[in-house]
Amino acid sequence: MKALDGMLGFAIGDAMGVPIEFMDREILLAKPVTKMLGYGNYEIEKGHWSDDTSMSLATMDSLTKCKKLDLNDMMKRFCKWVNDGEYSSTGFAYDIGVCTKMALIRYYNDKMAPLKCGGKGISENGNGSLMRMFPIAYFAYKKGLTNEQIEYLAITSSSITHAHEISTLSCYIYLMYINFILNGYDKYDSYNKLKEIDYSMFKRETLKPFKRILGSDISKLTIDDIKSTGYVLYTLEAVLWVILNTNNYAEAIVGAINLGGDTDTIGAITGSIAGLLYGTKSIPENWINDLKEYNYLQKMCSKFEASLK
Repeated sequence: MKALDGMLGFAIGDAMGVPIEFMDREILLAKPVTKMLGYGNYEIEKGHWSDDTSMSLATMDSLTKCKKLDLNDMMKRFCKWVNDGEYSSTGFAYDIGVCTKMALIRYYNDKMAPLKCGGKGISENGNGSLMRMFPIAYFAYKKGLTNEQIEYLAITSSSITHAHEISTLSCYIYLMYINFILNGYDKYDSYNKLKEIDYSMFKRETLKPFKRILGSDISKLTIDDIKSTGYVLYTLEAVLWVILNTNNYAEAIVGAINLGGDTDTIGAITGSIAGLLYGTKSIPENWINDLKEYNYLQKMCSKFEASLK
């Protein structure tokens, strides 16, 4: 079940990264984390996922119930996560990004339309929309959508929280990379195919910062060239760099989280791709056993798969 491959891979990468979020790379590389840990930045035991997985599950649930992209429904489910702890593994929401929080306040308190809620400023390009794109990517693949339709999904689904073009383009690149992988291309060919896409809908000044991904070979950079902050473009670069320079699921997750910085999101997004590439069977059994609410995650993915038939 490919939905489970991606979402389980995602949730484990998230949970592995949560306790070491914001740690310096030098400290982690001196003593790399290779197993689930607890506490750290939050008073939470090991195996719990964060906002990344919760918002992805809310997105998945919306697509399952509505059988289409319904932005109002999606925003309502995000609010249920924040207000009631739905889709969480802890029973409460934590680690909510600033831009996401402000967008949800605009929607819930100010009654603004979903597409008017997202941050539009250059400084509002955190990775809070990119982190919830896996269900959108899988939905697009199962529906056999065209590049133009996938571009529309990326822009609209991102814009409810992150509306700047740097965020929406990052989401589009991720959706297309997943689409190529699901269509049977290997990770290298999928990456090369990203460079063949027509991005003319995006402004030139938006495309310029993406030249390390689209204009050269991101995999050839050294680890010192890769930044692992919460800036959406740096997150996308880090994920692609790790995926292209590792050979199995465990290696990808260990490589991603030990970059330091925004470890849960980089671990999660890397995990979604590695889960698809290598399958659930490739995930270390002790990591799966340590993950909280695995059965809940599995049921959500099964319902999602069934809704797409």
